Amino acid sequence: MSNTWYIIKTEKEQCEILELDSNQVREDTNYWGPFSSKEEAIARRVGLIRAGKCKPQL
Repeated sequence: MSNTWYIIKTEKEQCEILELDSNQVREDTNYWGPFSSKEEAIARRVGLIRAGKCKPQL
């Protein structure tokens, strides 16, 4: 099974893009995905930042 891309919200309210297997995603974690490509995940993260769901990374 191939890995897919997820956006994971960190404790600092920032969103990181990680390539994970679906069984690596914890249900208690705030995440979005899966996405088929890193580029799609980046575009979605931009949308999450604009919507105020994530803080931008400095």
